[in-house]
Amino acid sequence: MRQNSIRRRLIATVVLSQSLLAAGLVFAGVFYTQRRLLAALDAGIQSRALSVAALVRYTEDASGNVYFDDTLMPQALDPRRPDLFAVWAERSGLLTRSANWPSEAAISPKESRDHWDFKWAGVSYRALRVSHVPVLDREEGKAFQPQTLTIVYAAPLAALREQVRAAGFFIALASLALLGITVLLALWGIRRGLQPLRNLAEQAAAVSANTWDFRLPPEAWESEELRPLIEAMVLMLSRLQESFIQQKEFLANATHELKTPVAVLKSTLQLMLQRPRAAEEYRTGLERCLEDLDRLERLVQGMLRLGRAEQWARGALRRNLHPVDVAATCQEAAERIRGLAEAKRVEIRLSTNGAVAVKADPDDLQLVWTNLLENAVRHSPEGESVEIGVTRKTSHLVQVVIADHGRGIAANELPHIFDRFYRGDPSRTRATGGFGLGLAISKVLVEAYGGTIRAESASEQGTRMTVELPTRDAR
Repeated sequence: MRQNSIRRRLIATVVLSQSLLAAGLVFAGVFYTQRRLLAALDAGIQSRALSVAALVRYTEDASGNVYFDDTLMPQALDPRRPDLFAVWAERSGLLTRSANWPSEAAISPKESRDHWDFKWAGVSYRALRVSHVPVLDREEGKAFQPQTLTIVYAAPLAALREQVRAAGFFIALASLALLGITVLLALWGIRRGLQPLRNLAEQAAAVSANTWDFRLPPEAWESEELRPLIEAMVLMLSRLQESFIQQKEFLANATHELKTPVAVLKSTLQLMLQRPRAAEEYRTGLERCLEDLDRLERLVQGMLRLGRAEQWARGALRRNLHPVDVAATCQEAAERIRGLAEAKRVEIRLSTNGAVAVKADPDDLQLVWTNLLENAVRHSPEGESVEIGVTRKTSHLVQVVIADHGRGIAANELPHIFDRFYRGDPSRTRATGGFGLGLAISKVLVEAYGGTIRAESASEQGTRMTVELPTRDAR
């Protein structure tokens, strides 16, 4: 079992808490037993003190003097150790005391306490003083002023302490037995309680790149403590699976996209080398090779841009950003697309209600607007327009809307338009230069700045792209 294991910490907590409980029970039991036995001893001492007082008699004359009749002395509380007692009369002074009575300096009838402990001749005693006790013996017909008595009676504490030790030993033994039983039950309960976690770990260990089936044990779902962990694991595995599938698709698509221009370039060069050709034929072949290399270069640049954007979105890259006017970047993007728009006779209209600054790289924003505008212009009929609207939606949010009036995007294609290398339009072939990376790059960049991008489209009514960016620092 590991040093920092949950099981060990739980067991240590249970043992410590039960040990403290057992120690508390022993202390409370011993304390309560001692108090009860001490109260019983005080009652016994008081009873014997009154019994001693009952042995005081008046003399036969009318003097009112008293004497002590020791013929009916009560037995000691502890037969093995004699009690101590002394009796003082109100007028006669010390009347009697036991043979083993200590010196006057040790015990006095003027003690301010009613109960106290003392030690004499190596023996601990519990003493009780009873004052103003009347003499019970009264002679009929004799007129004299009655006297009162003060009795100090002390009994050894040895028997009481032996009983307290015996009770403490019994309570401690019972507490240790209960502690052992409790620890065993705790070990069994902890082992049983952690079993769903072990089963969950075994099922999680079975997940691999080829097997994403995560079979959850029924008892794990029933555990209230494990449910948040299970939900987090299911969500994490779902995201990992989605990311893994995206990476596989990206690699497959990238391989396919790279394979086509490389194969065309290779076949063109091989064809040129099959036989001697005229200079014009070589020139035409080389121009085709340059076109393919240009396409290949644009594809690689797009893939690298997407990779850098994803690294920055995950926090792997740090950049120094400065406030940028969103409307200005939209204007610059529109100028870049102006040539394509004029060729298709599509008008680009920009509207804004003032400067709105966000902390960003202007090249990133221009790339996002350029990608969205290029798609809007390419899918707009001749003579139509593409609108760009920049508005401050809230005090901390700017919204950019790019809308066209084309034939729209099919409902089944709309959820996939931001996927890498996705081409819903069959016309986006080698001739048009589309790779299916523009919207994917735009989505990654927008989300890297803490914003959102979404698409709305209706058949034969056009497409509306909405981008929202925070005006405060997104990173």
